[in-house]
Amino acid sequence: MEPGFPEQGYNLSPPDTIISFPRGILICIKAILPISINSSGPGDKKSINFAYPSPCGGLFIMIDKANKIQQNEKAVLVALVQKDQTEAQVIEYLDELAFLAETAGAVTVKRFTQKLPHPDSRHFVGKGKLEEIRQYIQGKDIKVVIFDDELSGAQINNIEKALDVKTIDRSDLILDIFARRARTAQARAQVELAQYQYILPRLRGMWKHLERLGGGIGTRGPGESEIETDRRIVRDKITLLKKRLAEIDKQAFTQRKDRGEFIRVALVGYTNVGKSTLMNLLSKRDVFAENKLFATLDTTTSKVVYENTPFLLSDTVGFIRKLPHHLVESFKSTLDEVREADILLHVVDISHPNYEEQIAVVNKTLQELNAAEKPTLTIFNKMDLYEKQTFDEWLEEDTKKEILHDLYDRWQGETGGNAVFVAAVERRNLEGLRKTVLDKVRKLYRIRYPYKTDFFYGEEDAAG
Repeated sequence: MEPGFPEQGYNLSPPDTIISFPRGILICIKAILPISINSSGPGDKKSINFAYPSPCGGLFIMIDKANKIQQNEKAVLVALVQKDQTEAQVIEYLDELAFLAETAGAVTVKRFTQKLPHPDSRHFVGKGKLEEIRQYIQGKDIKVVIFDDELSGAQINNIEKALDVKTIDRSDLILDIFARRARTAQARAQVELAQYQYILPRLRGMWKHLERLGGGIGTRGPGESEIETDRRIVRDKITLLKKRLAEIDKQAFTQRKDRGEFIRVALVGYTNVGKSTLMNLLSKRDVFAENKLFATLDTTTSKVVYENTPFLLSDTVGFIRKLPHHLVESFKSTLDEVREADILLHVVDISHPNYEEQIAVVNKTLQELNAAEKPTLTIFNKMDLYEKQTFDEWLEEDTKKEILHDLYDRWQGETGGNAVFVAAVERRNLEGLRKTVLDKVRKLYRIRYPYKTDFFYGEEDAAG
């Protein structure tokens, strides 16, 4: 019996039922011919893991929802340098893809890039580059090839046939990480919804390897009717998950309403910029934080009190470039904490070489969430790393101060004076950050709930 497969049979009547397991989707289809399938072709490795006679008078087919990466699997990364990109940009994108792969458990051993004006419709890369990749992975125990852009079902199938190795794209990789990180019922349902939305447009490509089973007089291959059947099943599952999430959202909305008249502050930012570390330091609460992408998936909210002034502080899922649209859609309910926040704390990793592009990605996502106009404090974190990278030991102190002064002036100007520079790990300037947050929270209390100001922090402060 294959791991992850139910030990006892299910009485399924195709095409009415589909079952989800951690490993993938189980579909029962009518047998076209009296055959058994044991991943007979290289293209079968992703789309179909196994199939055998089922109690429904057909076959159980397991199709991977998230093509999970195993711990320490060797991986090869592939990206295109397209006409609107530079090589430096693509190298940086591949650095991030490698970090994503590491977060999922893979070990990157090689990167391939190719200049093309647009992706090849069959294999994404050109035939020559595909052959180069095939020759490299032969005999090297490479388990997975990861592409930095989304692939269609047909492209995945074609690439796997050519390379005889598991092939996934950036979206699939992010879904895998999200599936591992999901802890609450809401997060798990959101991930499952995103997985089905990812699969839906790729079903045709997944069926390609079965077409050889049918044909001739008196037989019918999977054809359009089987594909349409599976599409209907997946659409029904998507509808069901959306209803389930709507119910969870109602409960979450009720909980948020019950929080009372508190100012709400939300930490936002690119993934792995130190939001959870700052959450721990600002709230004195133990929130999971590590140097990996998407360490936080579920929103965490704490009540914080500074100088008798209470407010609610939330840590949210990090943003990332090329975040699949269906993931943004699925996690919009989780990001309600951002939409309903009164103040945003935009955390930036200033030590990252492309931190300005990351700022732009976050601002664009906030616009999509209709949250870009909220009062925002930009927190430039990891100043300790920035200084190590920028200053060498021979640089004079006056020159260092001048560089830092120019940096501060620039961002205070661009944020309208709403910038703070900290080093969370060293706890540098945390008191300055707390004071700035407190001032913003108090200012908003005076506007929103003026009758509370005397109670929270006394008449003198309220008058000020």
